[in-house]
Order: sequence, then structure tokens, then C-alpha cells
Amino acid sequence: MGTINSAFNIISGALDADQAALGVIANNVANANTTGYTEEQPIFQQSSPVTINGSSFGDGVTETGAESLRDRVLEGRIDQQQQLESSSSTRLTALNTMQSLFTPDSGSSSSEAGDIGNDITNFYDSFSSLESNATSNSLRQEVISSAQTLTADISNASNGLGQQQQALDQEATSVVGQINSLSSSIAQLNQQIMSTSPDADAGTLEDQRQSDLSQLSQLIGINQITTENNGLTITTTSGQVLVSQNMSNQITTGKVNGVTHFFVGTTDATSNMASGGGELGGYLTARDQDIPSALSSLDNLAYTVATTVNAQQSAGTDYDGNTGANIFAEPTQVAGSAQSMSVVMTDPNGIAAAAAGAGASSGDNSNVVALSALQTTVQAQLNGLDPNSYYSDFATQLGSTISEVQTENTAQSASVTQLTTQRNSLSEVNLNNEASSLTNMERTYQAASQFFTILDAIMASALNLGEQTAVS
Repeated sequence: MGTINSAFNIISGALDADQAALGVIANNVANANTTGYTEEQPIFQQSSPVTINGSSFGDGVTETGAESLRDRVLEGRIDQQQQLESSSSTRLTALNTMQSLFTPDSGSSSSEAGDIGNDITNFYDSFSSLESNATSNSLRQEVISSAQTLTADISNASNGLGQQQQALDQEATSVVGQINSLSSSIAQLNQQIMSTSPDADAGTLEDQRQSDLSQLSQLIGINQITTENNGLTITTTSGQVLVSQNMSNQITTGKVNGVTHFFVGTTDATSNMASGGGELGGYLTARDQDIPSALSSLDNLAYTVATTVNAQQSAGTDYDGNTGANIFAEPTQVAGSAQSMSVVMTDPNGIAAAAAGAGASSGDNSNVVALSALQTTVQAQLNGLDPNSYYSDFATQLGSTISEVQTENTAQSASVTQLTTQRNSLSEVNLNNEASSLTNMERTYQAASQFFTILDAIMASALNLGEQTAVS
């Protein structure tokens, strides 16, 4: 009878195990469309065998819970690629906005930048036109008009870059709130996971933590370190700790020379965050590198054009016989020259077309020839280029940078897609597989149930001293 009782216990355990496994499968099916859910599989554990007279006999199996089908290394690789892709995508958007400031638009208003390259050509060509008739009032007026168009477009482009820089500063600041919220959530999930599943997969709790990590990696570059008791330590790519077990360190902001900087504790991590990845890295790279570089180029151009033209003006005589006065407001330094660039000359008679000392009515054009020649004169301030070539080189470099970032982003996006496909093939619920597993578990459950019928017959026969007895 002891042997029959053991058999009943084994089959009863099998039914319980099958029933629990069916519950796991049902839960997978119910969450097939749940974002972030990881497929689970039942874990069966063999009971310790029973030894009788030196022989070991199996004592059945139990279902000890469910284990998520996740690959933490693969998840980490996805997070790393996401932070790179997110950074390049954010930077690419900013670069395209920058480029639009220098793209001619026939429908643009006066508050928008026009074709600065064409403006430069037209301005110096107006001097060339004046060479043929140095006393012409209309040609002199054309010089002033073309100078006004050039200064307006350069100044508008500079203002546009400044406004974009401020917008990026605000965007970067808003990202910090999201980062801090996710860091706090991860710390809380760490505490729950370490308390409930220190040595095993924590199921949906880990799904929630991974979802937060995925979102966090799109906002800021991070490194993940697995700790004891199934916890995680999260740092920035430069090593500042954001999460340590159940504690999170908030990123704070503060102004440094009018620009928002980002701190972890007392450490200013702004420059490291710019190169670290995520949306924050993209915003900071555009704000602190791309835009300042463009502003510097415009400032060099504005400063050089204004100072060289004004200097050549002072070497000639205007229509009234006076020493040539400034056409442009004279800049005091390179920085800020583009934003403040303006035309101060209003009287076309002020154009110093004649050489110094030449009679105003003589029609001498010596100095206007020199002014026209500035178009092709290389300047040290312009990296050894003339104004047209310098601006063309600037526009080409901007386009090249956009192309490089676009190529990087395309490759990174493809990598994220490939890795996500690999992860999904392992962790995503496949209803066809679940249907197959469900069929197998149902058959196993039915087999165990049938064995109960056999044991009932054996028990009834034993109780009736071996006579065949129907079991109802």
C-alpha cells in the first residue's frame, strides 16, 4: 500500500506541476501584446529519489516557478546602441536646422537668412560695376544696398544660431527631469528585485526595470554593472553614479557663464555627457560644439569683410573730396562681429572710389578697383582664403558633417533593429510556440489523469482481494 500511496503522490505532484505550467503558458498568451513583457517558461525540478534496499526510485517532479527568457548581455548591447543612435539622431536634427539658416529661400522674410554666398558676390561685384563709372550715383547706391543685404543676412544667421542654441539649452534641461525620474524608478525596482528574487529572475519586475533602462539609455549614455542580490549600479559613461542599489543620485543644473551645466553631486559632468550619448549628448554636442563653430566662422567672415573694406575706404577719396569713411560699423573684436554687423554709411557720395588726393569730379576709380579686388584677396583671418572661398568652405564643411552624422545614424539604427530582432526571437511571445506548448502540457496532464484511473483500479482490486471490480 505504501508503494501505491507513493504512486498517488507522484501523479498528484505531476498534475500540480502541469497545472502550474499551463498557468505560465496562459500568462504568456495573455501578455502577448504587452509592451516590454518577456516570455516565461516553467521550471521543473526533479524530486530527490527514494532509495529502497540499495535501489533508487524516482519521486516525481515539481514546478518551482517561471523563468523569463532573457539575455542580459544582449539587452545591454541594445541599450548601448540605442544611446548612440539617439545621440546622433538628436544631433542630426539640430544640424539640419542649422543648415536651413544658410539655405536660400525665395519666400523668406527679412527676418530670415538668405544666400550669404550670393550676397558676398553681389557686394564685391557692385564695386566692379562702379569701376566703369565712378561718379554714378545709382551704382554708388547699389554698393550700399548690397552691403545692407549682406549684413542683414549674416546678422540674421547669427541671431538664428543664437536662438537655436537657447532652444537646445532648454531641451537639454527638460531631459534631465526624465532622467532623474527613471533613475528613481530603477532604484525602487532594484530594492524590490533584491528583496524578492536575489538569486533568480524576477519576472515582470525585471521587465519593468529593463523598460526603464531602455528609456534611460535613449536619454543619456550609461554603463550597467550587475551587483549582488540581482541588483544594478548605473553610471554615466564617464563614471558618475546615477543608481546604486536602492539609491539614486539626481542630476542638477546650474548656470556657468550664462550656459546651463549639468552636475552629479558636485561634479560638473557637462562635457563628458556631451560625448556620452543619448538625447542629452546630442543636444549638448550641437549646443556646445556645432553651433559655436558655425558662429565662429560667421564672426571671422563678418570681422574680415568689415575691417578690410573700411581700411581700403580710408585709403581713398569720396565723391565730395573727403577721406573715405567706414561703410560698415567697425567691429572691436572678432567674437560677436556677425550679430552686430551693420552698414553705417547712408550717403552714396561717401564711397571712396578715387585714390587719395584725386579730384572728386575727375572720375578716378583707383580705389574702387582696390575695393573690388578684396573679393579675391586671401586673408589670414579666413584661414588663407578669400571671402567667397571661406564661406563656400564653411557651407561645404557643414554639409559634410551632416552627411557623416547621417551615415552614423543609419548604421546605428540598423544595429538597433538587428539586435532588437535577435532579442525578440528569444524573448517575445510567439503564439504558435505557445499553442504547441499548451498542447504538450494538456497531453501530459491528460496522461497523468489517466494514470490516476489506473491506480484507482489497482486500489479497488487490492481492497477486493484481487477480484476484478469496476471503478466508477
